[in-house]
Amino acid sequence: MPVPLIRLAVVDSTQAFLRRNPQLGFCTVLADRQSEGRGRQGNRWESAAGEGLWMSAALPAPAGVAPGLVLQRAMAATARVLDPEGRALGLKWPNDLVARKEGRLVKLGGILGEQVGGRLILGLGVNLTGAPEIPGRAVPPACLADLGFRGLDPVELAGAIVHLWTDLTENIQLLFQWPESGDALRWEDGQGTCLGWESDGRLKVATAEGIRRLSAGDVAGLA
Repeated sequence: MPVPLIRLAVVDSTQAFLRRNPQLGFCTVLADRQSEGRGRQGNRWESAAGEGLWMSAALPAPAGVAPGLVLQRAMAATARVLDPEGRALGLKWPNDLVARKEGRLVKLGGILGEQVGGRLILGLGVNLTGAPEIPGRAVPPACLADLGFRGLDPVELAGAIVHLWTDLTENIQLLFQWPESGDALRWEDGQGTCLGWESDGRLKVATAEGIRRLSAGDVAGLA
């Protein structure tokens, strides 16, 4: 299904733009800059002009995909477009785009999703040539240019990504997923050991109180 692309010089948020313009139907919005970009849990997402891929797409809600898998598969599809040879990019639970740099995880992108009527609105931010300085983060920001990626055109990337987003039934395997079984973890209200990623997108962990299955949250290594 061809999806029209709207390109804006600046917008508060591509996600907010699509929410308040339902008459646009199924389409993609790509912005050179966002003034009020948002990440998960309401965190601000720095979206400087010319430094990243800032986009949202309104698509038909997918059928046959568990809700907890939608964002994971959408981010895995994004990684396939950005890194078709699978040489650097991975997925940090639940749906962050990450890589390893100098022996530690760095975050390259994030994704949001919400269903509004019959539309699934996916919002993506990826640091292409620059990343903000955010001290104190367990997984600090980085950009693809830091990893040797060059010549990434936002318009071409947006078209290729949305093409894969129109069918999220494929389980795309990336170079790595973090955490892996056996990794010690902490999150907002607990800590434990990873036992693996469930088929519905949840994270299975062993804690002192027993087995838990996390549906959402921010996990970090237990130092």
